[in-house]
Amino acid sequence: MKKLVELAFFVDDVEANANFYRGLLGVEPVAQSEGMAILMSGDTKIFIHKKYTPGEGELPPENHLAFTVEDIDGECKNLTNQGIEIEVEPKDYYWGRSAYLRAPDGQLIELIQEPKKTEGCA
Repeated sequence: MKKLVELAFFVDDVEANANFYRGLLGVEPVAQSEGMAILMSGDTKIFIHKKYTPGEGELPPENHLAFTVEDIDGECKNLTNQGIEIEVEPKDYYWGRSAYLRAPDGQLIELIQEPKKTEGCA
């Protein structure tokens, strides 16, 4: 089962949008800077990011949904076998391993394989 983990919004005014979601959700940002803010709604991250012009190889600054998967490479293979095109093949980023595809109406969807958590030493 895939779990919705993130709603990403790329905006002109991060502070105004963070204030809107702060009031709507009744929560404070868990992280905030001039260019981004992160608020939580249960286990789902509301990620607000300043719009930018992407450089070569950078991800597009598009609003999107993100779902976790256990095995991103296997999941992308299964989706491709179903005729679903993967727009950005799985790649390692600082937040985990992600791939991107589009719903039939063009909405960007991110699939995330989060890094494995390691147990602490005793």
